[in-house]
Amino acid sequence: MSEFETLRYEVADRILTITMNRPERLNAFNSKMQREFLEALDRADSDDSVRAVIVTGEGRGFCAGADLEKGAETFDYDNQTDAAKEERASNEGRQDGENAWLRDGGGLLSLRIYELNKPIIAAINGAAVGVGVTMTLPMDVRLASTAARIGFVFSRRGIVPEACSSYFLPRAVGISKALEWAYSGKVFDADEALAGGLVRSVHEPADLLPAAREIAGEIAANTSAISVTMIRHMMWRMLGADHPMEAHKIDSRGIFHLGQGADAHEGVTSFLEKRPAEFSLKTSEDMPEFFPWWEDRQFE
Repeated sequence: MSEFETLRYEVADRILTITMNRPERLNAFNSKMQREFLEALDRADSDDSVRAVIVTGEGRGFCAGADLEKGAETFDYDNQTDAAKEERASNEGRQDGENAWLRDGGGLLSLRIYELNKPIIAAINGAAVGVGVTMTLPMDVRLASTAARIGFVFSRRGIVPEACSSYFLPRAVGISKALEWAYSGKVFDADEALAGGLVRSVHEPADLLPAAREIAGEIAANTSAISVTMIRHMMWRMLGADHPMEAHKIDSRGIFHLGQGADAHEGVTSFLEKRPAEFSLKTSEDMPEFFPWWEDRQFE
């Protein structure tokens, strides 16, 4: 397996930890990190030994947002060089169409996280601004260190929120709080993030990763991989449903198909026998025949 330049990829106890690893830049997000993140998530999805993913940052920062090394033209895509445009559109076939070069890189990452088949947890250890926080919104659980500083700073840079955050942020914290943070562009601390519902809990720096690993470990040790994959997509995708009947359709199909499988038999038997379950089915091979049940959306 190839090594990454901007990330560390470490698997232990069936938990993958992805560590953004540009500490000299507070793990600022650039095109290289974007491409490596996408590759890392692809690898995680194809590896049945990975049952959960944790994302964190090396050093003092989680991710300090977009790398501003291009200065005032950082976000001026139309006036960038042809080489820069080609680099933006070079995501190994992930972008189609003549306007592919203008796609937001953070949005590509958020969409890939949304499509992930594994639970994913953000352990926000320090500065998380711009894409550094919006990338966490499609993650399932967010924990923060007392050292975390968070900001949706786009209005203070003359741009708009990215990484699909106008979809995810109001769903996470409600429209009023989402607008307050996005309008003001202010940077706030972990306690405000907790009070606003953005993070699950706040921890001393040394306790942050252990807390994230405890959540991931509970999933890895005790659950069916195919159940967890189904649950993740059912919950996230029903956020956009227009009627509870849509949930009823998927619930019914899921119970019918998974109920016939080895993991359902093992789950019931182990409960009756008062012993830990030993689930055997794999996400890569054993998802029900109707999965995925949604149609892919295209960028136009």
